[in-house]
Amino acid sequence: MSNDEFRAAMSRLASGVVLVTAQEPPLDPDDPGAPVGEDVGMTATAFVSVSLDPPLVLVGLREGSRMDDLLAEQPLWAVSVLSEGQRHIAGRFAMKGRVSDRLLFQDLGYVRGGHTGAPLVDGALATLECRTEQRVPAGDHTLVIGRVLAARTPSADAGPLTYFRGRYRHLA
Repeated sequence: MSNDEFRAAMSRLASGVVLVTAQEPPLDPDDPGAPVGEDVGMTATAFVSVSLDPPLVLVGLREGSRMDDLLAEQPLWAVSVLSEGQRHIAGRFAMKGRVSDRLLFQDLGYVRGGHTGAPLVDGALATLECRTEQRVPAGDHTLVIGRVLAARTPSADAGPLTYFRGRYRHLA
């Protein structure tokens, strides 16, 4: 089986779209007054619920990506479940060779999570704040299992943003 055959088969599986975010730790962890690093975000479609008790979720990260590297050292992160009207956010954080994350967050409405300090996107269908419990190498990805510290459903009126056959879509 070729990579193209596998990719084509998996593109037939509709997935929800989320924005995974984290804040870089302080530049000097021994100095409580040291400024924290910048916010980092990435679009993900490999995101699932794992367990209700304890509440666990899993996200797949491309090995060696900026988010993979950050979550190897920073255990706190967040997820915003994107609504059908947030396709532009998904596209912005999925770009290859993109500009700095600081610019990507610049005009984006968000609040900081009380448990993680990570950005939670305004208008998301749901937000979750997580702490990494386990990291599992899996081929060219790392599976990050996180314990959910807080979950909110701030926006219930819109439908979900989905990814199917290589394109963002919404439920009709």
